[in-house]
Amino acid sequence: MNFWKYFYGFWALVFVLFAYWQFNDPDPEIWVSIYAVAFIFCLRGIKGIFPKYPLTIVVVACVIGAIYYWPDSVPSWISQEIEQGDLTMKTPEMEEGRESFGLLIISLVMLPGLIKAWKK
Repeated sequence: MNFWKYFYGFWALVFVLFAYWQFNDPDPEIWVSIYAVAFIFCLRGIKGIFPKYPLTIVVVACVIGAIYYWPDSVPSWISQEIEQGDLTMKTPEMEEGRESFGLLIISLVMLPGLIKAWKK
């Protein structure tokens, strides 16, 4: 197996866990769906299938979403998370910071596949 199969296999498992953890979110239908889409694209990536236009839409939408939800202060958000010590949401800013970074992770994971798709 090559590196990309392991890469997308690892992230498929991570996105399944991310989706599972969203069930206690205030808006789980949105975030479980987002992580399920990322999971599906990772499964396709394991097989070396990178659909150019759908993948482009996903990456662009995730980057726009990450910018939209970007926390005012990343160091402040991270220090709040560390001080809290658990994964419960205490403030809307914490939730938006998490959502922003989740979308950023999806876009970064999908980027190599998108580059491969556009090179073909």
